[in-house]
This record gives sequence, C-alpha cells and structure tokens, in this order.
Amino acid sequence: MRAVDTNVLVRLLTRDDEEQSAAADDFIQAGAWVSHLVLLETSWVLSSVYALTSARLAKAIEMLLQHKSLIIQDADVVGSALESFKKHPSLGFSDCLVLEGARKAGHLPLGTFDRRLGKLDGGHRL
Repeated sequence: MRAVDTNVLVRLLTRDDEEQSAAADDFIQAGAWVSHLVLLETSWVLSSVYALTSARLAKAIEMLLQHKSLIIQDADVVGSALESFKKHPSLGFSDCLVLEGARKAGHLPLGTFDRRLGKLDGGHRL
C-alpha cells in the first residue's frame, strides 16, 4: 500500500491549492497509509500555520479517521487520543497520542513533567 506525507494530508484537508488537492485526491484513491508521525506533523501544521482551533483540529482528525481511502496507523489508538483531546484540548493532540500509544503498548505510566498530562489516567507527573 502507498503512504502519504504531511503535505498530502494538508492539501486534502485545506483544499487551498487546487492542483495539489486534485493530485492528492488521485494519489490516495486506491488507498494510502498514514503514520502517526505524519498525523502529528499535520496537526502541528493545521494549528500553527492555519491557526485551527482545537475543535476544528479535532474535526479534521476525525475526518481523516473516517476517510474511505486512508488507513491510519493504529486507528484505535488515534481514536482514543482524539477522544482525550476533545475532553482536554489544552493538552494538545500530540500529548494525547503519546499517552494512548504508550497505553496500547502496555508501557504505563507515562512519565511527564506536564501537569495536565500527568493528571490523566496513565500519566505520571514527575
């Protein structure tokens, strides 16, 4: 299966370049895999460059999870991280994904210096 990079996901979501959006649509039509790293980079670009609010970022991630042509790495982990992010948007999606990835791998508690992350189930503030 093919895989996609961050800029492909950004074009799929923002539709801000007609030619690149069309090329992205064509490329993923037969299916494409999205790694956690690409998903995290995409969330950073959307919040930092495009100034998406936490609510809009959550909606964008949800759209990617539900996309018929995309296979998200450990979609169950991403889904759990998304639910945590919706409940605790000040944490950031990346923190939620790190925690849920550690949970799935059976490596809890997750040590952190982040007060908010340390309060979540599975987090441990150092």
